[in-house]
Order: sequence, then C-alpha cells, then structure tokens
Amino acid sequence: MIFETHAHYEDKAFDEDRDELLASLPKNGIEYVVNVGSEAETLDKILELADKYPYCYAAVGIHPSNTGSMDEGTLAWLEKKASHKKVVAIGEIGLDYYWDSPDRQTQKKWFTRQMELARQMSLPMIIHSRDAANDTYQLMKEAHAEEIGAIIHCFGYGTEQARQYLNMGFYLGIGGVVTFTNGRKLQEVVAFAPIEQLVLETDCPYLAPVPNRGKRNSSLNLTYVAQEIAKIKNIPYEKVLEITYNNAKNFYRI
Repeated sequence: MIFETHAHYEDKAFDEDRDELLASLPKNGIEYVVNVGSEAETLDKILELADKYPYCYAAVGIHPSNTGSMDEGTLAWLEKKASHKKVVAIGEIGLDYYWDSPDRQTQKKWFTRQMELARQMSLPMIIHSRDAANDTYQLMKEAHAEEIGAIIHCFGYGTEQARQYLNMGFYLGIGGVVTFTNGRKLQEVVAFAPIEQLVLETDCPYLAPVPNRGKRNSSLNLTYVAQEIAKIKNIPYEKVLEITYNNAKNFYRI
C-alpha cells in the first residue's frame, strides 16, 4: 500500500516500456501514482495516462524553468486542463535559482499567478523550490498558501526551513536523496519532521535511491525510501507506508 506522490511517467525515459512498467505497479504494492506536469508540451500525455490507468492521477502546472514563454493565454489553457476529473493538484510550480533561467522576476510572477489558479480551482499545490528558500517562503506567505495546501517537493533545505513550511501545515516530499551518503541534511529533516507531514515520492525517472542510484528511477524504488525513513525515525516500515499513504490520500483528496 504505497502512494507515489510525484512521478514523470510522460518522460521520454519511459518510451520503451511505459505501459509494461505502469501495469506492473499495482502488483508491486503501488496503489496510487500522481504524474506531475512541468511543461505545456507534455500535459496532454499526463492526462492520457490518468485516463488510461485507474490508479494514475495528474497534476498540471509549469515548472519555474519553463515559465519564460508563459503568458495569460497559457494560464487560461492551464485552467481548462485543471478541470479534468483526474487532476488533483496544480504543479509543479515554484522557483529554481540553481539554473536561474528565466530571470527571477519572471519566475516569481508565474509562480504567484499559478498559486492564484490553484486557489481559484480549489486544488492543492506541488512546489518546486531549488536554491530559492527565502523567496519561495515569502511568496507563499503573501499568497496565504496555507489556505490552499502544498507539498514541498523533493525537499532540499535544512531543518529551519522545514520548520517554516511544517508550521504552515505543508507536507514535505521525501525521495531517493534520503538514502544517499551525502543526504545527511535531508536525513536530519526526516528525523525532525512529524511523519504525519511526510509523503513518499520518486521524481522518476530522476534521483533513484541507493542501491539503484544513477539508474532510471521508478515507483518500484519507493520501498528503499520508506525503509530509510523507518530506520531514521525508528518506527516499523509498515507504519511508514500506512501513514504516508494516508497523508497523500488526504492531501490529494482521493
């Protein structure tokens, strides 16, 4: 009973065996998958997967690195896509100062506008934030994002930033990095955060956990993430699966 809160099965990395892999997930304990949008060009593929597989759901949004070509027409188009019956969130949206492209003002503008869309559509948000902790937090505060709800996807900051987001009632998305030898910061966050505010994710095909680090990731690797969380928090593995599953179901209202 595992809930995959953040996957990209529309990605080209799955072109050769996408259907075979997705069909295998329920047999391996993966009960739900949310495929998350990042660019306009792939949103229709994400919605097709949601239509095809009963256990697949969709999030629609434009990743900060892809906001350079956004305009109000894009936002109106996103609104139409968000009305699909299996869309459960707006995302992934946010700020990415690691790549720092497009410029920061453009990223901020469309992050704010997509948060407004989430509020308008009564959908929670999936937040991408990389090297942009303070600006992400400030914009979310200004948008009263605690009234909307959010997962801070692939959480990459320390415990102080985690405290800020946890105090706003958000969930932290925990993936393969927690198993890395250089993942100590995330391990400290997992130790610090209440398990009632953690969810499992892969961000596949990226960030495969140990022992498959460097290979193509898939939801089948979530067992390694859950085992690491169980070890850090000194609780049974089955308890991690149960609580994170319920967290995700509540968040996505499934």
